[in-house]
Amino acid sequence: MRIQPLFAALALLALAGCANDPAPNEQLRLSEQALEQAKAVGATDEVAELKMAEGKLARARVNMSTEDYRDARMRAEQAELDARLAEARVLTSKSKEQLELLQSRVTRLRKQLGEQP
Repeated sequence: MRIQPLFAALALLALAGCANDPAPNEQLRLSEQALEQAKAVGATDEVAELKMAEGKLARARVNMSTEDYRDARMRAEQAELDARLAEARVLTSKSKEQLELLQSRVTRLRKQLGEQP
């Protein structure tokens, strides 16, 4: 019957070890990379999601300096998602512009073809 107290003690030690979050260095790197990528496709400060991503990444860095790794990870993950959304919005906007240009060209060609005998 001594096995049960030993098992309970080991379980408590394992849970205590899980409570300490490791520093989210890789997540911060991914978030920074997502921000750079969004800017590379043309996202500017006018894109609300990009501003939000930059703010959340800044807060994640503050959390890192105070060793609040759980909040740092959460903020960094949110920053990455916001940056990816900013990138998607810019790319969608560019695609719509290209589509409108192509549609106007097709319309012009149809008119030209329709005017010929």
